[in-house]
Amino acid sequence: MSNLILFPILIPLLTGIILIFFYKKIILQRIFSLLSISVSIIVTLSMIEQIKNAGIQTVNLSNWDAPFGITIVSDMVSALLVLTTNIIAFCCIIYSFKGMERERESYFYYSIIQFLLVGVIGAFSTGDIFNLFVFFEVMLMASYVLLVLGNTKVQLRETVKYIIVNVVASALFVIAVAYLYSVVGTLNMAFISERISEIGGAGILTVIAVLFLIVFGLKGAIFPLFFWLPGSYNAAPIPILALFGALLTKVGVYSIVRTYSLFFYEDSYVFSLLGILSLITIILGAIGSIAYNDVKKIIIYNIVTAIGVILFGFSTFNAVSLTGSIFYLLHDMIIKGALFLLIGVMIYITGTSNLKYMGGLMKKYPLLAWTFFLAALGLAGIPPLSGFVGKLLIIQGAFEASNYIGSFIVVLSSLFVLLSVIKIFVKGFWGEESDNVMKKPVRTLLLPGCILVLLSVFIGIGAEVLSPYISLAAENLLQPENYIHAVLKE
Repeated sequence: MSNLILFPILIPLLTGIILIFFYKKIILQRIFSLLSISVSIIVTLSMIEQIKNAGIQTVNLSNWDAPFGITIVSDMVSALLVLTTNIIAFCCIIYSFKGMERERESYFYYSIIQFLLVGVIGAFSTGDIFNLFVFFEVMLMASYVLLVLGNTKVQLRETVKYIIVNVVASALFVIAVAYLYSVVGTLNMAFISERISEIGGAGILTVIAVLFLIVFGLKGAIFPLFFWLPGSYNAAPIPILALFGALLTKVGVYSIVRTYSLFFYEDSYVFSLLGILSLITIILGAIGSIAYNDVKKIIIYNIVTAIGVILFGFSTFNAVSLTGSIFYLLHDMIIKGALFLLIGVMIYITGTSNLKYMGGLMKKYPLLAWTFFLAALGLAGIPPLSGFVGKLLIIQGAFEASNYIGSFIVVLSSLFVLLSVIKIFVKGFWGEESDNVMKKPVRTLLLPGCILVLLSVFIGIGAEVLSPYISLAAENLLQPENYIHAVLKE
């Protein structure tokens, strides 16, 4: 049954290859994509139960035992992220039926989404640091195609910037892996952890840790490395923007969490540095979110704020804050996907992303208005919605670590986040009806956003049901020996 953990990677890979041969049959591609992801969701739910009952699952490819072969590892952290990834992809594909132009759909759109999922899920599941790089590259190559799909001038310009940033990050990634290999002599992540604990606090390890922070910080968009994100993401069509905003930066965040909790957990300097950078990220993201009248830019800057909150909780590195960070990470993936899809409906109705020309949507689209309002409250962390539980635990963990300034910044950021999204609600849905507001059929477009908002509400209200799973995920990060024993069979 441990081979089950390969299926979330193999299913989108095979689906993507098969869809290439049917690229002109759009309806068939749509149906097959939804069926594929539905199977992946069912498989991942089975994986989660298996991990809960039997512990961390591993598969050694080609029968080469760790640390000599390539190992796929699924603990509760990666399994929950894989499940969330598939749910968001499912909703984005439904949105694409009406929200993506037919011309773009015909250029291998659904196939490339499947390859993107291979990269994202593979990055969450690999137990080998070099294969983390490989899956990153698979994810990035698919994202390059999705970002430029449509061939508009702004897309081409922003894609060039996006590619340059990621090529630099990839080069640094290889350098960091090479340095690490020269010190520990292995690429297996569990064995790297074991070797580092034997070596002790060598200065070169701190240098490598900072290099990894730069690499994953570029991909995860923390201060001062998020400069590329607002422009690049703003150029993408809405379903692609929802996928990118919910998933891609979270792969960078996950990579920081995984490498730091396995390799550098005894290095207080790098955790302090991560904590400081995450707080600055929160502040700048909050300022950016209230500075714009463009709905896409507002939500994009809220991605930056959330990344800061998640990494601040992780940098505190105690049981409570880690539980909060994982809770908040899952919440943010879902609620960001929901918000991007909902503002996509607003843009579809009005033909603009500028709030000045969106007024009065409430009268003709009350369901859209109140769904967005619920999502806005969830994003800001208003109880009992999903954002509240994670943020409360992060603040509680920071108080336990006597980090009162960090706690205050996290609380204050919630007010800025609430202000930024309520501005969309007030200016977009209330007031005098804009001439741009047309009566259009939006049920198909609205459905995936509603699904994600309802899921967010369930996560908040049903926090006790999810708590055992998330506590187990936090325990796996806090006690790296569990991961090491599962992989190396010691």
